[in-house]
Amino acid sequence: MDACTLVSVWRRNLLLSLAEAVFFRIRWSVPILNETKAALIKMARERDLDDPEARGARAIRAMQTAFPEAMVEDFELIVSAQFGLPDPDDEHVIAAAVKTQAQDLVTENLKDFPAVILGKLNIEARTADDFIADTIALDEGRAIAAIREMRERLKRPQMSPEEFLRAMEANGLLETASVLASHLSSI
Repeated sequence: MDACTLVSVWRRNLLLSLAEAVFFRIRWSVPILNETKAALIKMARERDLDDPEARGARAIRAMQTAFPEAMVEDFELIVSAQFGLPDPDDEHVIAAAVKTQAQDLVTENLKDFPAVILGKLNIEARTADDFIADTIALDEGRAIAAIREMRERLKRPQMSPEEFLRAMEANGLLETASVLASHLSSI
């Protein structure tokens, strides 16, 4: 998971809910979590929320507690290989993916992870929306149950299934919302 994907509360919650339901193994690294935390703090400051640092730290701590096995370590040697990405600051993301033999790299910045480079590593960059929609299709019943649990955990505000789908659409998860629309009564 790239940091840009984990920053969005909607993408993060959907991905973590599906990972919790054992559809895939979620992976991140210290640099990815540090980038995520910095972005969460920045967003909280921009929204003038109380104690942005604590909010960012709390989100990362919750992720690490829920998925202790997700941490990718000892990939520094792989980073030194340099894959030739457009932004050298993204090399650590590919290195972590290579270390874990990932098939998919979930990112919102597809242009930063060219298929010509990732293809040689047998990795495909995908947006969270595309990845989540395809994950749901693997086992719709089990995925819908996991997503319903996620919706039911929402307290501020609580959301009806219809409001939940509208919120997904408003947050750029159009394909996911489209897949879930035919299951509205189940979510």
